[in-house]
Amino acid sequence: MIKLVVTDLDGTFLNNESSFDLELFREVYAQMQQQGIEFVACTGKQCERVEKLFEHAGEGIWILGDSATRIKKDGQLIREFILERERALHAIRLIEQFDTELTLIACTSGAAYVKDTISPDLYRVVKGSYQEVIKIGSFVEIREEFLKLTVFDPLQRSAALRAHVESELLDTIYIIDSEPRWLDITALHTHKGETVKRLQELLHVTYEQTMAFGDGENDVELMDIAKYSFAVSNACDNTKRAADWITKSNEEKGVLLTIQKMIQLQSAIVPAVK
Repeated sequence: MIKLVVTDLDGTFLNNESSFDLELFREVYAQMQQQGIEFVACTGKQCERVEKLFEHAGEGIWILGDSATRIKKDGQLIREFILERERALHAIRLIEQFDTELTLIACTSGAAYVKDTISPDLYRVVKGSYQEVIKIGSFVEIREEFLKLTVFDPLQRSAALRAHVESELLDTIYIIDSEPRWLDITALHTHKGETVKRLQELLHVTYEQTMAFGDGENDVELMDIAKYSFAVSNACDNTKRAADWITKSNEEKGVLLTIQKMIQLQSAIVPAVK
């Protein structure tokens, strides 16, 4: 029986307007709760941004936010995974060495920090994923512990930037270019797959009881932690290859419709087993 449903948000659960069918979600989520199925939003977005996105409809959902460096539920921080300060500052130096004009976002438990020279247009891009954003003169001024670094590059050079950072920090951090414009850096072994495994342990849920959805390069690990793994039809090739099934696109409500169908099948099977 399925007990845990994990989904990426951008490009997977959310449509291209960064929204979702709220009424359908309420209907499907109520069905999940009736069957004791936990819902998990696993995303690069800040946890607080996800809380705002779901608002009252999200009561009881798990959030693995900030690129799975934090686990929250109903406003309570359950766990977080720290990126060691000197390593974070080393990565920042390498990123700025690559291009000082890149949009670098340094995330802590309290906020996402950006340089105070950021343009209004790029600041709006950052606000699309982060609820609490603070402008700062230099990242060395941050006194909180780092959780992750994210880079947005309109010129789509994330693969080249990754290679540049790895030239000095390979095997000391986890780094992923989830798409050509976005790159994330977290502590070594801290990514969506590992954080979901920790949640599975916390909830006493197995691989066989887990269903997962994704679209990007950073969702490949999600496909490995669930017996029922789905890539949306708009997913990248690597995620499609890693998934067991392909479902409808994010624009076609593929995640919610697939969950609903699986719940219906499970409802029909369970009474027969009893």
